[in-house]
Amino acid sequence: MNDIILLGTKGGPAIRQGGALPTASLLRLGGRTILIDCAIGAARSAVEAGVGLLEIDDIFITHLHSDHVLELGPLIYTAWTTGLQRQITVYGPPGIAEYWQGFMASLAFDYKIRLADEGRPPLLDLIKIETYTEGAVMQDDTLSVAALRVDHPPVTDCFALRFTGAGATVVFSSDTCYFPPLGAFAKGADVLVHEAMLTDGVEALIKRTPGASRLREHLYASHTRAEDVGRIATAAGVGHLVLNHLLPADDPNFSERDWHAAIQPTWDGPLTVGRDGLCIPLS
Repeated sequence: MNDIILLGTKGGPAIRQGGALPTASLLRLGGRTILIDCAIGAARSAVEAGVGLLEIDDIFITHLHSDHVLELGPLIYTAWTTGLQRQITVYGPPGIAEYWQGFMASLAFDYKIRLADEGRPPLLDLIKIETYTEGAVMQDDTLSVAALRVDHPPVTDCFALRFTGAGATVVFSSDTCYFPPLGAFAKGADVLVHEAMLTDGVEALIKRTPGASRLREHLYASHTRAEDVGRIATAAGVGHLVLNHLLPADDPNFSERDWHAAIQPTWDGPLTVGRDGLCIPLS
């Protein structure tokens, strides 16, 4: 089965009652199960989507903002406490090794007890941490992955990822402002999963967010308006555009109709507005 499962589709770290969870996605391609980003709620969302944590082969982190990495350690640790026996490789930007070391230090008490009491294999031997930057990330007989540094100030090490395997190519934009080089990076992809922002929805979000004096400046400098997402997809000639990391994702005053209306002037191909738990088959 080759598909994409959107585990969390909300932009930003806040969680609201009945709303979407922050960013995490699963890509099943060529017999491998790959987790892309790991915000809070990712472990539960994967299990509810029918994908056990022990099925995950590789994890890719696009950047170290909390709404992309907060549950990385807890997800891996939960997999270990439920029977992980094989190696998982975590690919992340500079700083990912320090994150992992810090997480394991925070669980030192529990880790020592479980090693002695339950006879589990050392987790530190099962997790391989690989730091990547722009360019080729990895390649083997079933999968190749490439990275493009995108523009997401103030984060410098933030990367779009291009996955190719089993006759399909899927590109994840990560978080970025409008960044035309993504069009070339995603050229000919079967699916482009791109973050998206509704201008009217962002203004409403700012009004209801306490202490948001600098939020407007950050959002417009660091994220992509929906109409510009359409421009990227058109330039790339992708087969299917999927909107993810939605801003806003949980405002009842904005619906799929608003997203389609914003994208329509710049993109006339297949369009899916992401929602938590959505499975997108890859032909």
